[in-house]
Amino acid sequence: MYRREMKSLTLGALLLLGIGALAGCGKSAPAPAAASAASAALATLTVGAQATPDEVMLDGVVEAVDQATLSAQTAGRVAEVLADIDDRVQAGQLLMRLRSSEQVAGLGQARAALQAAEARDAQARAQHDRIRDMYERKVVARATYDEALAARDGAAANLAAARAAIASAQEGVAYTELRAPFAGVVTARRVQVGEAVAPGMPLLSVASLDSMRVVAEVPQSVAASVQGARKANVYVGQERIAAAKITMYPSAEPQSGTFRARFELPEGAPRLAPGTYAKVGLVVGEAHRTLVPAAAVVERSELRAVYVVTADGRVVLRQVRLGRRVGDQFEVIAGLADGEKVATDPAAAGLIARSGTGPRT
Repeated sequence: MYRREMKSLTLGALLLLGIGALAGCGKSAPAPAAASAASAALATLTVGAQATPDEVMLDGVVEAVDQATLSAQTAGRVAEVLADIDDRVQAGQLLMRLRSSEQVAGLGQARAALQAAEARDAQARAQHDRIRDMYERKVVARATYDEALAARDGAAANLAAARAAIASAQEGVAYTELRAPFAGVVTARRVQVGEAVAPGMPLLSVASLDSMRVVAEVPQSVAASVQGARKANVYVGQERIAAAKITMYPSAEPQSGTFRARFELPEGAPRLAPGTYAKVGLVVGEAHRTLVPAAAVVERSELRAVYVVTADGRVVLRQVRLGRRVGDQFEVIAGLADGEKVATDPAAAGLIARSGTGPRT
């Protein structure tokens, strides 16, 4: 762990800084007292090893939890396309319409058949009631009554079939309209107006950006550790996001021998674009690493360095080799030793170094 040592820059230290700079005019080396006083006024921290998660890094792909490809459920030609790529849509919104002349005609026929079936059913019921009354008065034979009963039941069955045909025809008309299954954004459009489509042909893709996840392939060598720990971090640029949930597939891919895993991102996580790449850090244990604040790092072209305050009060710009970013800190792979002091304000440290009160390396 590092110990933060905050010291305010006092007026006396600034005076000593000026005196040291004036005294250095025409001389080859600055006054040691001025250098010590100026560096003592810097805000510093003492670096040391910290316990951090030991991670195995994998490449993953961002995808939406809710995503759907809308396909044609009937044959026809595209009449209208009401939503295009990157359009935001609401649940139930009409996105595309197919020409529905055939389906509408079929619905009309089904309605006409329903009217005829209702008329026959009404007639058969009335006839049945009359024959039953006559049969109860012993006016007609049993066979006549049975015929009326069979006619009534047949008409009722035909009416039920006509109603089912209406529902089927209405469904056929509904198949000519594509509606959004949930609120989201259109991610793909695969047809144009006038194009003929067949059942099963993909037309549009919709994804919800409210909940995202990252999918990655986990090597067999670390799959058991991941299943035990159930911890992972997702890295996108400078962002580090703790996975809210990890789902491991129970079987490995035969060709690669890897296990597919899904890493759910928590609510409120930075919005990511589906299809983009992300790094996934699988937590397999704990390691001790030297960390420095990102604000203390100086970047000049390809150079990455920190200002180190030495034991004799000098301010030294030292190049370091950095690893990955952990929150608002960087892992230091090489260039610093435990117990050394690093200036947390590189601008103030650079001013002292440039003024000549401390040599630079």
